[in-house]
Amino acid sequence: MLQRLFKQTFIYGLATVLPRILTFLLTPFFITQLKSAEDYGVYSLIMAFMVLGNVVLSYGMETAFFRFINKKENSKEVLQTGLTSLFGSTLIFCLLGYLFANQISALLEINLIYIRFIITILSLDALVVIPFAALRQEGRSIRYGIIKIINVVINVASVVIFFLVFAKLNPINSNWITNILYQENKVHYIFTANTIASFVTFLVFIPMYFKTKLKFNVILFKQMFRYALPILIAGIAFSVNEVFDKIILKYLLPDNIAEKTIGIYAACYKMGVFMSLFITAFKLGVEPFFFHHAEQKNAKKTYADITLYFTILGSFILLFILVYTDWLKYILIPNKEYWEALVIVPFILLGNLCLGIYHNLSVWYKVSDQTNYGAIISSLGAIITLTLNFWLIPEIGYKGAAIATLAAYSVMMLTSYFIGRKKYPIPYNLKKIGLYLGLSIAFGFTSFYIFNRNILIGTILLFLFLGIVYIKEKKELLKILQA
Repeated sequence: MLQRLFKQTFIYGLATVLPRILTFLLTPFFITQLKSAEDYGVYSLIMAFMVLGNVVLSYGMETAFFRFINKKENSKEVLQTGLTSLFGSTLIFCLLGYLFANQISALLEINLIYIRFIITILSLDALVVIPFAALRQEGRSIRYGIIKIINVVINVASVVIFFLVFAKLNPINSNWITNILYQENKVHYIFTANTIASFVTFLVFIPMYFKTKLKFNVILFKQMFRYALPILIAGIAFSVNEVFDKIILKYLLPDNIAEKTIGIYAACYKMGVFMSLFITAFKLGVEPFFFHHAEQKNAKKTYADITLYFTILGSFILLFILVYTDWLKYILIPNKEYWEALVIVPFILLGNLCLGIYHNLSVWYKVSDQTNYGAIISSLGAIITLTLNFWLIPEIGYKGAAIATLAAYSVMMLTSYFIGRKKYPIPYNLKKIGLYLGLSIAFGFTSFYIFNRNILIGTILLFLFLGIVYIKEKKELLKILQA
């Protein structure tokens, strides 16, 4: 089972990492091409709203789909109901969004054209949630990966063309074609490219809509929605933890520095992308795996092993990035104007690692149909995020936002473990998990803060960590690698 999981994770990893690398390359591109940190701040703020919108529009139906398609004999009926529900809700959102676009623009203090982009992109992305989930359920990870890669290739290619060709057009003595293609505000190009990529992805899945046909089982939908509702609440709470710091920065800081501060903070926050890539790839492979093997006799032991190996890999990534931050910043953040916020990197990386461990620990409430606990735990994290952000940002700025991120995810991780220990006990090897996580944190923070990111000392600590892992896990690691 572990061999199958790591194989799926590897494939999903390629499907996730390759597109993300292309997107990753856009970060330094945007930083150099946009006029200022303020423009990058506007882009980051809009993306924060879109993260929240994606969660609301999918309302937990992806997880409900995985759960019910493994429980119900007529899997086609689950697919039809999931497709139909999301199609209907997306259509309503799109119509209302365009109808009240002016009011939304005034409320959020965001340019009207960006509001229309947000509505369009969110609608297109919502329509492919269930089709992508169906590919994962069927184990068609290669097709899943190809579609994801095509989406990002189109996005990146469009961005490059817009910035390097259309943005160079001469607006003086222009004709109507030039007026359409040339935009003085280059942020406009970013979301135009995103819209094109999302539309092409939707076109790829249109045959699935015709093949499956839209049918709606009211009773089944009620069961799925009842299961999904706590997932939705948890998703909203998670979005608050993930992106509300950028939104709060806009409204708590003075107007003359808010957008620039968001841009600097968001750029250095991107240093956590390496950890995010690992967590996303692992989650894509492990979520269907959890449900597939929930009834196996040794399921709990398998879940414990998975969490241990995840912690080992995550701890290595944390330490590696902290040791080589000063090299990686030249790749990801080539503009020195943004480097002042590098101090937040350890907090963001450790927060993301705690989030990844939390995703592994969350298996207990998903496979035991106790998803209400997921909503409670994520809501607790959201409360911590909001409280600390409103308290710390006026005092210490973006540093407070980074501290809030770490605090929220670490509390969620610990809360999930202690509740799960009573509700669905899993024999986690706490000594090893604590050892590897503790060493990574101690070595990483020592290298980053005490020795001021000294490469030589950091490298020694990194190899010391790897040596300890090798000594203690040699047999198990060799088995996995041979498999």
